[in-house]
Amino acid sequence: MKKILLFFSLFLVSEWVSAQQIPLFTQYREQAGIINPAAVNADYFLYEHNVGFGGSYRKQWAGIAAAPTTQTLHGQYMYAEQGAFSWIAGGYLVNDQTGPTGFTGAYGRVAGIITDDPYYGGLSFGLSFGAVQYRVDVNEIRLRELNDILTADNQAKIFPDFGLGAYFYRQLDGGGFLDGNHVYAGVSIPQVFGLNLQFKDDTGEFSIERVQHFYAQAGMYAYFDNESFLEPSIWVKYAPNAPVNVDFNIRYQLQSNFWLGTGLSTAGNVHLEMGYLVRDFISDDSNFKIGYGFDYSFSSFGPEAGSTHEINLAYTFEY
Repeated sequence: MKKILLFFSLFLVSEWVSAQQIPLFTQYREQAGIINPAAVNADYFLYEHNVGFGGSYRKQWAGIAAAPTTQTLHGQYMYAEQGAFSWIAGGYLVNDQTGPTGFTGAYGRVAGIITDDPYYGGLSFGLSFGAVQYRVDVNEIRLRELNDILTADNQAKIFPDFGLGAYFYRQLDGGGFLDGNHVYAGVSIPQVFGLNLQFKDDTGEFSIERVQHFYAQAGMYAYFDNESFLEPSIWVKYAPNAPVNVDFNIRYQLQSNFWLGTGLSTAGNVHLEMGYLVRDFISDDSNFKIGYGFDYSFSSFGPEAGSTHEINLAYTFEY
């Protein structure tokens, strides 16, 4: 399978105000539908669970005032019957606050999968659509002159938004070590519109510019006879006029349903994660899992960036 190359980086450019756009995630595999609207949930590869719900809380740069905090909720249903076509429907909520700026977005998500058997592989194209409220607490904004504070009312604007994605996956055959393993790769533009948000009133004027961002992801689920698996993965991020950022990660889930993972990024961050899966949580063929992610920065701006903590919860089942 040829490697798909397309890059994305989380970055926001503005004249006076800068803020986070699509949040970063340590356990990004659990946020696949937010990153790429065409993505197939990993729990379908692993357990053939076609319904899932989840939520996360992320505290970035702990210990630093006004550091980013992010909350997400998501759900999806996959129609996974043999035939020429399957589909995915779902939605998600994202809330992010970084200093004086924040946003809350609500999205629906649909995807069509071209496939003969959805478990063994397919090519998916997806669309997300919704609306985002951007808000600014102007009392927290300091301008270029020391102690100069913008004197204006707090601002909020709502804009429509949509994203596009493509996703390919396949269960390998032909014998050998890779036989039976799943591989996947996808590219996406989670927010297609580039916006220049102008905030004005009688006492001040400022703007926030949003540019398109590009993602690429790829990975593999390598299964072992004892029901454990190894998952290497990569997440590439690109935005115009910003350095390309790449996350390399690997995790191993033991037969006991406990998993450990680690990774690093070209931005100078090291990732650690762990979690546990409870099988048959409410009924037969349903799972509940809880995961914890930790980041630490070794980049040029030093340990002052602080550590990052992330909690993920998910419930999946077959319907």
